[in-house]
Parts: sequence; structure tokens; C-alpha cells
Amino acid sequence: MVAPPESESTGIIGFYQSPIGKKILTGLTGLGLVSFVVIHLLSNLTLFVSAEAYNNLAYVIERLGPVTYAIEIGLVAIALLHTTIGLKIYIGKRQARPVSYTEYVSAGEPSRQTLSSRTMIVSGLILAVFLVVHLATFKFGTYYSLPESGDRDLARLVFETFHKPGYTAGYVLVFSVLGLHLRHGIWSAWQSLGVATRPGMVAVNAGVAGAIALGFIGLPVAIYFGLIG
Repeated sequence: MVAPPESESTGIIGFYQSPIGKKILTGLTGLGLVSFVVIHLLSNLTLFVSAEAYNNLAYVIERLGPVTYAIEIGLVAIALLHTTIGLKIYIGKRQARPVSYTEYVSAGEPSRQTLSSRTMIVSGLILAVFLVVHLATFKFGTYYSLPESGDRDLARLVFETFHKPGYTAGYVLVFSVLGLHLRHGIWSAWQSLGVATRPGMVAVNAGVAGAIALGFIGLPVAIYFGLIG
């Protein structure tokens, strides 16, 4: 018997290294991150109810202890895998075509060449940098305590942060980028899983991406202009 070449990996590694494997893993990890983003958005929107409701939700999450840590570690792993594969795909495309196109024209289905699809690597890197800043600002930011319980008053930190014009403007800009990223990203994820070909999926995905972006943008805008808090 002739042994297969060393470059032809099999199993999990082979799946990860194959073009179709990369697309499927990117799609699955992307949908996982979108699910978290939606949950995060819904928790943020509790501030429209009251600061107390927002803080109570934060207490519940914090008191889950090991469960919360396990979820956070899982999210970090998914985000790193998603980013790594995305970079590998981008680098592979650049190596295959080192000379850039002078003009982009959509070829229609299945390519759907758009600004969103052409800037995925840029928007993804912007979001990765913002994630670090966001965690430093809120998760590891100033710890205000409620006088009656000693628990963290996270709502106070949120209100103070979004009264700063620079941070609020940057936040709005970044989540506009998120909407752009998701516009193509969600469709691409479903396409990798064989779902995006269904009628209306492009419009539905664009609507979902826009709703998520507007949901995140609405909160800091409302706080900055004194509509809540």
C-alpha cells in the first residue's frame, strides 16, 4: 500500500484545513457569536426598563459563578477560532490572487459582491479591537457599589460612560460596522450550511443585521440625549 502524502490530513485536522471545512466552521462559529450578540443586546435593553432591572440581571449572571466563567471561556474560544479561520481564508485568497481587482462588480448569485462582503476582514478586525476596549471599559472598569447591598452598580458605569461624547460616537460607529459585518456574515453562514438559497433570505438577514445594530446604537444615543436615566 502507498501511504497518503503527509499534506493530505484526515479527520478533524483535515476538515479544518479543507476549504469546505473552513467555510462550515466559520459559519457555525459566526452563528454562535451572533446568538451571543442577540442575548447581550436583550440584556442591554433592560436599561430601558430601569437601572434596577439591569443591575439585577447582572447580579444573576455574576452569581452563576463557574457557569458564567465556562460560557466566557467558550465564547473566547469561539471568537478566536472564528477570527483565525477568517484570517486564513483571507490570506489564502490574497495568495491565490496577489493583484487586486481594479473594479468590483457583483456577479449576482451566488457571489453577491457588496461593500459588506469586500470589507469583512477590516470590519472583523475593528470589532476585535473594540471588544478589548469594551471589556476594559465595562467588565473590568470602575466598580461602583450600591450602598444598601454592596453589589456592583453597573448601570451607573453605563450611564456615565455614555454621557461621554467621544465614547458614544465611537460606539455608534463601531456598531454601524457590526451591522455591515453581519449583513454579509449571517448570509454567508447560512450559505455555508446550505440555507441561504431559500427565497427572501438575503433580505431577512439584512433586516436582522440592521435590527441588531440599531438596537445597540439606540441605547447610548438615548442615554446621551437624556431620554433615559
